[in-house]
Amino acid sequence: MIPLIAAAAVTVALVIPFAASGPLAQEVRQHKALREAPLTEISPPPEVTKQSVPASGFERAYRQQPPLIPHKVDGYQITTENNACMGCHDWPGNTRVNAPKISETHYVDRQGVRLDKVAGTRYFCQQCHVPQADAKPLVGNIFKNATQAK
Repeated sequence: MIPLIAAAAVTVALVIPFAASGPLAQEVRQHKALREAPLTEISPPPEVTKQSVPASGFERAYRQQPPLIPHKVDGYQITTENNACMGCHDWPGNTRVNAPKISETHYVDRQGVRLDKVAGTRYFCQQCHVPQADAKPLVGNIFKNATQAK
């Protein structure tokens, strides 16, 4: 049993140096980054265009569901230094563009301390908020929202 383990260890020791310098390793090093722009570059938010949604919007499925986003957010960059959503939805920018202001709950940290800026736990908007879309279901379902289920 021990000679078999020793033989396997010697084989691995001989193969690893060649694998790290062979054509496969060079191919891995040549891959481009997935992002188009480096994280240090800040892009302006894209133009807001309304999606195809009912005139009254979509009803919430349950009482404390986060509001849906009524416009496209493709290409919005949210990094630790920049959040394109805040330009329109944080005070006082929301009054300039007549956009809904983010909830006061977003200015409270985990310990309940009120902050002058959006709490880090609420900074990445699309963790909770998603764009509205009038997409047809891929499969049939009998889902009823909270008000319909009563």
